[in-house]
Amino acid sequence: MPEPVRRIVGKAAPLEMDDVDTDQIIPAQFLKVLSRKGLGKYLFYRWRFDEEGRPKEGFVLDRKEFRDAVILVAGRNFGIGSSRENAVWALMDFGIRCVIASSFGDIFYGNSVKNGLLCVRLEEEVVKRLRSEAAKGGLLLEIDVEAETIRLPGGETINFKLEPNVKRRLLEGLDEIEATLSEYGERIRAYEARMERFKMPRQTATPLE
Repeated sequence: MPEPVRRIVGKAAPLEMDDVDTDQIIPAQFLKVLSRKGLGKYLFYRWRFDEEGRPKEGFVLDRKEFRDAVILVAGRNFGIGSSRENAVWALMDFGIRCVIASSFGDIFYGNSVKNGLLCVRLEEEVVKRLRSEAAKGGLLLEIDVEAETIRLPGGETINFKLEPNVKRRLLEGLDEIEATLSEYGERIRAYEARMERFKMPRQTATPLE
């Protein structure tokens, strides 16, 4: 089960790019890694390393001022492409706890909810402003999931909206099974009790004379 997500406080890093797909988040050759732990080193691999595996210079998350960032402020359509859940695992293993963007790939968004990665949708102009502020280094944000607010230095508050079921799953740390049972558990048990009455009695074999 994912950990409950109630409040995220930390540094924001800007990713000045739209249409980032899941293959760019974690390339296909690393999908054979079976453990979630350790996937962070392959995050945005082609942007961070050359063909020989040597580190490149300048990628935002490798820069000194952003190495401890827990919030990624991205562009439009973040997480589009394939359904690989490994993209979410890589982000979280790297230390990212929230992605802010104007839109997300639907499957990526669903995988994020399952794993406790907060995805915040904001108007594009607001996202651009946050990226611009984050690019200066040292932008600390305080995100309150219950209140659905982002607090900036100086006291400015930005509101965002989560779907009610998404908010509940994040706050309570529910995976898909737990969310289903908490919502429909009583009805499931009542149905199973009704079906029990219609079960045929078990026949026992009659010995041959």
